[in-house]
Amino acid sequence: MSGNDYISSPSKTKDIISRYGFSFKKSLGQNFLIDQNILDKIVDAAQLDTASGALEIGPGIGALTQRLAETAGAVTAVEIDRRLIPILKDLLADYPHVNIRNDDVLKVDLRQLFAEDFASVEKVSVVANLPYYVTTPILMKLLEEKLPLHNIVVMIQREVAERMAAAPGGKEYGSLSIAVQYYSEPELVCIVPKTVFIPQPNVESAVIRLKVRERPPVEVADEKHFFEVVQASFTQRRKTIANNLKSRFFPGEGRERLEALLAEAGIDGGRRGETLSIAEYARLSAVLLAAGIK
Repeated sequence: MSGNDYISSPSKTKDIISRYGFSFKKSLGQNFLIDQNILDKIVDAAQLDTASGALEIGPGIGALTQRLAETAGAVTAVEIDRRLIPILKDLLADYPHVNIRNDDVLKVDLRQLFAEDFASVEKVSVVANLPYYVTTPILMKLLEEKLPLHNIVVMIQREVAERMAAAPGGKEYGSLSIAVQYYSEPELVCIVPKTVFIPQPNVESAVIRLKVRERPPVEVADEKHFFEVVQASFTQRRKTIANNLKSRFFPGEGRERLEALLAEAGIDGGRRGETLSIAEYARLSAVLLAAGIK
């Protein structure tokens, strides 16, 4: 297929929008990608083959879906905007292994979807250009449900991607970094300028690959408690970890007990939350749990 025949070519995208009378909904964060090189990078990063399945979220008019269909053995695209369903079915009619679902991915039973749509393939990846406004809830659902995923390759807001991949000690590192890195190994693939979308968003984007871990990098007895400790530690970023933890876990108490437990965990209470590694948070959670602090 020549470059101008792809849905992603600027002329083809504009023709489709005009032909179907499509109008963008700002509330759904709709921005259609019109750069074929970026699409190639996304598909390459997903490491797909005919034994792979691809779950796409928010396909728009199918620019990425078309590329996935040429590579993967099974493709499911979940689109929340019902106006796009007949357009997608029409444009992708030549690809019988592409399944279009009109649904909200945050409400879908993903395990059932995997069983129904990906029984014929050996591994599944999520590959998507995610709407900015709902990026984090979607990614955390995918990771927390511990689906049988090979990897997740998504285009998201650059700032959010940098936070997900951040190491301890910098201003980008926070509770989102820890949550993503607990479940996966993040890697920035490329930065994407605003100019390669119709309409143009207000910010730069980035493609990030999350290699889903078979097991977390640390042992945690109670994941809910672990993440509550992490969240509490970043409640007010300028405050020390001791001050943040006291507000959440030791209200109305003196500082002596908290300081003793921090010392037991080998953590200086004068540090700020962004300086602690995942291993230190795991150790802190274990010490607090052992002391009955929930």
